[in-house]
Amino acid sequence: MTDALELPGWTHVYSGKVRDLYRPADADADAGVDAGAGAGADAPQDRMLVVASDRVSAFDHVLSPGIPGKGELLTTLSLWWFDQLAGADGGPRIPNHLAPSHELTLGADGEANTADDVVDLIPAAVAGRAMVVRELEMLPIECVVRGYLTGSGWKEYRVSGTVCGIPLPAGLADGDRLPEPIFTPAYKAPMGEHDENISFARAEELVGPDRAAELRDASLAIYRRAAATAEAKGLILADTKFEFGVDAAGTLTLADEVLTSDSSRYWDAAAWATGATPAERMASFDKQIVRDWLAAAWDQTGTPPELPAEIVERTAAKYRELLEKLTA
Repeated sequence: MTDALELPGWTHVYSGKVRDLYRPADADADAGVDAGAGAGADAPQDRMLVVASDRVSAFDHVLSPGIPGKGELLTTLSLWWFDQLAGADGGPRIPNHLAPSHELTLGADGEANTADDVVDLIPAAVAGRAMVVRELEMLPIECVVRGYLTGSGWKEYRVSGTVCGIPLPAGLADGDRLPEPIFTPAYKAPMGEHDENISFARAEELVGPDRAAELRDASLAIYRRAAATAEAKGLILADTKFEFGVDAAGTLTLADEVLTSDSSRYWDAAAWATGATPAERMASFDKQIVRDWLAAAWDQTGTPPELPAEIVERTAAKYRELLEKLTA
């Protein structure tokens, strides 16, 4: 399913639909092997390498071909957002999983040593699309925040007036802003299974009441902060999802990707305000072009068809456009 690479100094341990995960290779296993420049041979054992591929998925299938440059665009945007949320936007620092650029350790003689910059631990083959991160105990909750009514939420609302069981005011239309952002957690299912929307009570059962409340409050606070940043750039952050882990000290820590085109729905604010149709109001900066084409071209049985070059190019352009708008 994946195109995970063999990387010097790192051992591949897991692949999702888009990302590949590596641990530092065992020193004994690597004995006598020249890992070469830019390898992870000297990475501390509590570090991991997260590599974003160019793979694109829809309807639970990885499609072919990938989107050229997508992995680098997603990584660049994640790093930018991690920096903003670490205080570059003027707000309080949100702990994240990125390894520090430099790390001081004490040698056998008691003298301080400076470890290699994390950039030096990233193999050249994945430069620009990889992050060296701290290993965390990941929590089994996908933290979804919705600020606008659309997608699966809109489908549920039309039937029951709720989104993930949360009652909403009557009379809302597709794409409308919600009175307040809502937290709608999901259970992160094992690989090959579908994530499952869950109630807050179920989230409390999974991680405990205090941790569930911490996840909810952190997710809503980050969403509001990011939505304000996006608004200043002429964009609407309609919804997003976060993943969190816990470090050795028990600190809740933002992890994985954050506020990218793959984890979030962004709209152009001017188009949303003036568009005459839902399609015009909610044209998004993500792989919706792929989803729409695939829904029309495939009955979701058997193997998905190859993506046309025009669809690939248009999707890549949307990813680039979002990065440019946000970081300009």
